Amino acid sequence: MDGTTQTLVTYELQGEIAVIGLNRPEKRNAISDRLVEALHVAATRARSEARAAVIHGAGDHFCAGLDLAEHREKPLFEAIQGSRRWHAVFTEFERGEIPFITALHGAVVGGGFELAAATHIRVADETAFFGLPEGQRGIFVGGGGSVRVGRLIGAARMTDMMLTGRTVSPAQMEQWGGVSYVVEKGRALDTAMDLARKAASNAPMSNYAVLNALPRIAEMSVEDGLFTESVVSALTSETPEAKQRLRDFLEKRTARLKAPDAP
Repeated sequence: MDGTTQTLVTYELQGEIAVIGLNRPEKRNAISDRLVEALHVAATRARSEARAAVIHGAGDHFCAGLDLAEHREKPLFEAIQGSRRWHAVFTEFERGEIPFITALHGAVVGGGFELAAATHIRVADETAFFGLPEGQRGIFVGGGGSVRVGRLIGAARMTDMMLTGRTVSPAQMEQWGGVSYVVEKGRALDTAMDLARKAASNAPMSNYAVLNALPRIAEMSVEDGLFTESVVSALTSETPEAKQRLRDFLEKRTARLKAPDAP
């Protein structure tokens, strides 16, 4: 990355996994316009050389949300343009070619929650807490949260969080569907890396279909969704890698699924 983005977002390729770090610990990794552009650079690089990616935050928090000092100075039209840029960059994570997983700890607040909601799997450690304090700040979500967070946890729960300023524990957020895994303090990044390695081992076309077909099918009618599923299923199974993997399974060269470990 160039010198203007290096301090804001770190990037490391570990095998097939791109590790992307929010790097403003003194600001609790608050999201500025420059940080959004640094995330765009990181996402572009990850798609070109990795098969999965993990996003985490430096310091004591994942991300405390929008950089309010920067936002306060924006004229109206620039604020709209800034929000739309967030939408475009976060969509690069959500609807791209590789899976993105977030490792969450400390504050996952406002724009930080919006960023996490644009990724495919969210892993929270026991220190994480979730909040949408925009109502108390006199503003409204602008990074896609009204769509992504609302669809994850439901509009009623999001309304509650925004109206009251309540914070939500990782255990509660897991019950609501906002995170997929809750782990011990300090284990979020390791767990996210393990999950990323599993996702990276999948056939790229299968991952692409999962990331891009499933969210669209969820917004379709039942009949349109079923038709789309048939087309995507047929296309995916016709790739050479799919044919080889099916042969390996049928000839017992791959492990079968096992029942989950008892809690």
